[in-house]
Amino acid sequence: MAGRIRKSDVDEVRSRTDVAVVIGEQVALKPAGVGSLKGLCPFHDERSPSFTVRPAVGRYHCFGCGVDGDVISFLMELDHLSFADAVESLAARLNFTLTYEDGQPQQDVANRVRLLEANRLAAEWFVAQLPTPAAGPGQQFLTERGFDERAAAQFGVGWAPKSWDALTKHLRERGFTDTELSTAGLVSSGDRGVYDRFRGRLVWPIRDLTGATVGFGARRLLEDDQGPKYLNTPETPIYHKSQVLYGLDLAKRDISRSGRAVIVEGYTDVMACHLAGVPTAIATCGTAFGVEHIKVLRRVLGDETGSHGEVVFTFDPDAAGQKAAVRAFAEEQRFSARTFVAVGIDGLDPNDLRVQRGDEAVRAMVEAKRPMFEYMIRRVLDAHDLDSVEGRSSALREAAPIIADIRDTTVRPGYTRELARWLGMDLPEVQRAVQRGRRGEPRREPDRREAARAEQQEAPKRPPASLRSLPDDPATRLEREALMMIVQVPHLVGGDLIRRSTEVGFHNATLAIVRDAVGSQLGALGGAGWLERLAAEVPESIAPIVGELAFLPLPVRPSQEEQLARTAKATVASLVDRHLLRQKADLVRQLQRTEGASDTDRLRELRQRLVGVEAERRGLRSA
Repeated sequence: MAGRIRKSDVDEVRSRTDVAVVIGEQVALKPAGVGSLKGLCPFHDERSPSFTVRPAVGRYHCFGCGVDGDVISFLMELDHLSFADAVESLAARLNFTLTYEDGQPQQDVANRVRLLEANRLAAEWFVAQLPTPAAGPGQQFLTERGFDERAAAQFGVGWAPKSWDALTKHLRERGFTDTELSTAGLVSSGDRGVYDRFRGRLVWPIRDLTGATVGFGARRLLEDDQGPKYLNTPETPIYHKSQVLYGLDLAKRDISRSGRAVIVEGYTDVMACHLAGVPTAIATCGTAFGVEHIKVLRRVLGDETGSHGEVVFTFDPDAAGQKAAVRAFAEEQRFSARTFVAVGIDGLDPNDLRVQRGDEAVRAMVEAKRPMFEYMIRRVLDAHDLDSVEGRSSALREAAPIIADIRDTTVRPGYTRELARWLGMDLPEVQRAVQRGRRGEPRREPDRREAARAEQQEAPKRPPASLRSLPDDPATRLEREALMMIVQVPHLVGGDLIRRSTEVGFHNATLAIVRDAVGSQLGALGGAGWLERLAAEVPESIAPIVGELAFLPLPVRPSQEEQLARTAKATVASLVDRHLLRQKADLVRQLQRTEGASDTDRLRELRQRLVGVEAERRGLRSA
């Protein structure tokens, strides 16, 4: 892996990237007040736009769901990238060369870029070959499976000609060396040198989460092809089949929004599901669904403790499909999400089901899913003769450990009762069998869902604060507007006036916390990371308030700086003047109580203080 990206480079990439341009590629943004753009939030469903972008500040904020951040966090959230991947993606857009503090040398990073470019050009070349006469077998294959030209283009399907060096020559002409092509997995080596790895095959590009092509899967179609039915890119520095899920680049946003992922078994099944209206379908690339795949999927699914996601597996009814079911079940409890199994009518896979029964049948198959535990128990029962005592006893011995392995104590009794009903046995007998199954060593890690329910039984957490939850009385409005100016344009308000504003009393306790955060950061007013510093100073539940203050529309356009400065100073000065007015009223009351008393020194002190307050108020008005 690459080392840590130098902080100065991260700051440079962030400052040189127009957040409105990047977000505008995904969200239709329209002007919405002074210095703001607004659109529908990409992170939650809404009908009225509440997602605001402030290009001058370089940040976004949604007043609907509370999501907030800069251009780097936007890519991380939307495309489910790591911090480094997001920065590298933005740097590539800027043609900016990053430097790394430790770990992988810069040359290795440059090599990775070359490998990705070779794969990108290869994918384009394969696509260009598909309409040619030589690609007739590939065209026929797609047509028979219900895929037209538009579908092929959507998934980047191409054709590898039956040639030993057509792709090799094409990429050599683009400046790539044989060593680079071999490292990328695009060519193989023999006694006479390198030759094209994929020949006379239909080709699918395999992309990572960012949409970059990292490898290929190729289907055998010609009779004289003695190779495997599917030939994939070998392990390379950019392609690791245990960590890549086909179609995830297309499905990631739908998976994240819906909280559902559908796992199918092949490239054409993914295509069929997407075209039939199941855009959350993904598949492994020539390997079993394993632990590393689960890690990737859980990140996209947002599969955290307490989540309510769904993972739906589809398995073929043949022996290979049943083996896949057993492997998936072995890892089932690595998910916090609920797991299901969907089986097509007559055992048809999604592609065949779409061809024979239509799009609605594919959608119906997914909706008719059954819980994974039920599927595995019924699979055991189907393998036994339940009409005989011996068959029922054998089925109980095999099915009881499955139920015993359910860590969710709220679900286990229900399956115990179901098993007793399916077997026609007395419930106590089945309960004893399940209890015996629990006495052994646990076979899988604890179920996160049980921990989730335990957490949910605790006292509910206080929801994050929001400006909308605050009162709308005049005192609170003034405090909110003054803090808005301090947060957004501190350089126009001025350090001295801001310092004085942090010493005044606040009517609203929540906004007073933000005031105190400003007071603790007076030495960093308006500097780099100003908003992040303020957010870090307040409790986590109050942090959204800072983000909202940064995105409230200003009453004057930022381009009209002189007028904006007058407005900003006047607003904060009004807050300070309110405090001074309270002091004046308090001094007047003290004077009234003291008049006629013999303590002349006390009277003199109060009058001097009153004169001082009036002088300070005049100074505010003239500033």
